[in-house]
Amino acid sequence: MPSLPVPAVRSLVTGLPPHRATQAQVREAARTLFPRMAARQSLLDTFQNAQIESRALARPLDWYLEPRGFGEKNAVFLEEARALIVRLAREALEQAQVAPEDVDAVIVVNTSGLSTPSLDAYLIGALGVNRHAARLPIWGLGCAGGAAGLARAADLVRAGFRRVLYVAVELCSLTLVKGDESKSNFVGTALFADGGAACVVTAADVPGPAPLLTLHGAYSTLIEDSEDIMGWDVVDDGLKVRFSRDIPALVREMMQENVARALAAHGWAREDVNTFVVHPGGVKVVAAYEEALGLEPGALDSSRAVLRAHGNMSSVTVLFVLQETLKRRPVGRGLLSAMGPGFSAEHVLIEFPGK
Repeated sequence: MPSLPVPAVRSLVTGLPPHRATQAQVREAARTLFPRMAARQSLLDTFQNAQIESRALARPLDWYLEPRGFGEKNAVFLEEARALIVRLAREALEQAQVAPEDVDAVIVVNTSGLSTPSLDAYLIGALGVNRHAARLPIWGLGCAGGAAGLARAADLVRAGFRRVLYVAVELCSLTLVKGDESKSNFVGTALFADGGAACVVTAADVPGPAPLLTLHGAYSTLIEDSEDIMGWDVVDDGLKVRFSRDIPALVREMMQENVARALAAHGWAREDVNTFVVHPGGVKVVAAYEEALGLEPGALDSSRAVLRAHGNMSSVTVLFVLQETLKRRPVGRGLLSAMGPGFSAEHVLIEFPGK
């Protein structure tokens, strides 16, 4: 029986929408947006405790200080998301030395806005991608979507699609609901940010640049009775964030066994893995991963660096972390991981080329 092709990531590009604000500026805006909550110093300290320095936004910060309906916010999502994914996808294809007409599958991941036709249809038309390319829009996986999308890109390559364009885009700032003085909305304001990423995943024998990494399998876990942990409530003002149970505690409780099972499902062991690429849901989540997996100090510095510089961009963030990790020239086997609504965990087994 012939072996399945080993999918190779040939390019990875990240980018941001045009506006930016420091965490201090966002904290001051929160005083206007949520005067009752901001009067409580313990809640206002959330902005400092998040250890985020600045973040990108779809609109200037002052824009968020006025009430915005779902329709208006979603129109901004479509405008800015389309512009961002076209720019990033074009650059990813150029770096991978793949012509748009040679792409035979397109994946677009997002959770922070709605589009029908889906964003992949717009992307195909804007770039001149093969009109017969398979389309896989993925919506609703939140922070886990970046890992899941990469896993599905690899699955498509194994299924015979030789050149896959994968894009993730999130404009989480547009989910802010002015006047909603729930703790979830307040914390989301302290964490959420905007960004996008694009990569090209191909069969190993496709001509082009040397692979940045190869993909060796994936593992998904949906936790029973966990819908309350994270998600959106759809209200007249838009997508209202929902947080419930303690996510760091959940990571400490389940991640050691879950990672072991993910690796064992593909014949790997924990000692085989020396690089972890983890979505930084927050500083406490990163610390919980380190504790659960017994990692050395500094093992998740790439996650912290991305959180500090960009905030939590939902699905996009783990791809920023992967790019930051690649700068450090890792060698050997690794694991890319993220958790998100469902509540779920997604892992992708990866391998970096030797020096």
